[in-house]
Amino acid sequence: MAIRLLVVLVVMLLIHLLPHMPKYRRHGWFHRWTEHHADSDGATFVAWTLLPPLILCAVVSIVLSQIPLMTALWGLFAGCVLAYSLGPRDLERDIDAVLKAGDRDSRLAAAQSLRATDDAAPLPFTAPCLVEAAVWAGLRRRFAVIFWFLLLGPTGALGYRLVRLLLVDPPEGEDDTDAGETSTPARGRAAARRLGELLDWPAAHLMVLAMALVSDFDAVTRAWREWHADAGNAARNFDPGFLGAVARASVDADVEAGDGGIEDTNDVLVELGDARRLLRRVLVVWLAVAALIVLGGWFV
Repeated sequence: MAIRLLVVLVVMLLIHLLPHMPKYRRHGWFHRWTEHHADSDGATFVAWTLLPPLILCAVVSIVLSQIPLMTALWGLFAGCVLAYSLGPRDLERDIDAVLKAGDRDSRLAAAQSLRATDDAAPLPFTAPCLVEAAVWAGLRRRFAVIFWFLLLGPTGALGYRLVRLLLVDPPEGEDDTDAGETSTPARGRAAARRLGELLDWPAAHLMVLAMALVSDFDAVTRAWREWHADAGNAARNFDPGFLGAVARASVDADVEAGDGGIEDTNDVLVELGDARRLLRRVLVVWLAVAALIVLGGWFV
């Protein structure tokens, strides 16, 4: 756990210092790999697509961890896998692009980079939509990857990223798939979406817990309870949809309390800026708790 936490800290620092790092993430190999199993369907497609690369990653990780004096090499391998699994775009820079755009049209265009990768619909330029989009992007680009990395090592981080990639059409220029087509069959995509929700669920709850600690506790817990009290939501097992409602309530409460010196919850840029501050505070809480767990393991 200590080495994994150190790897997370180093990778996050490198991504911050090297702004061009995300552009070197290439996923074309995985989209080509999925084409070989396009005849499979549903859970079979997901299993045949994910298991080979994850088994390979797990074997390399286990071998390196078992060789004496190879801790540094394992850390290097784990760091490379984690850096590859984060993103694929940098969240901070995407939010900056919206906040620093010179006019509404530029902001609207920049805001589309916050849209969920499996959602083709344009993202409306409203405060609630942008807050939700930013927090969902934070979960899927950063927090869920870190959660599964700390829990299962490089294999967990890579597994999460590959599941998310099953829901994304290959970017133009990265794959031979014709424009408008996807390498994931419809029922395979549905199975991948269910698996993705399952993987998002625990990380989303930990984000909510951290939001309650760093924001308005009452507003966060009330939004969480109200979302689950809805009959339609309560019937959906392992659905992380509560995260958007909680994020809106948390950001609204912070803005109304004068966080940042402005109290207008209808101001898109104010709300988005506060959402970014909220995500930063959540990250600090996560890392602090992980550090306490490591220290507890040393002294207990």
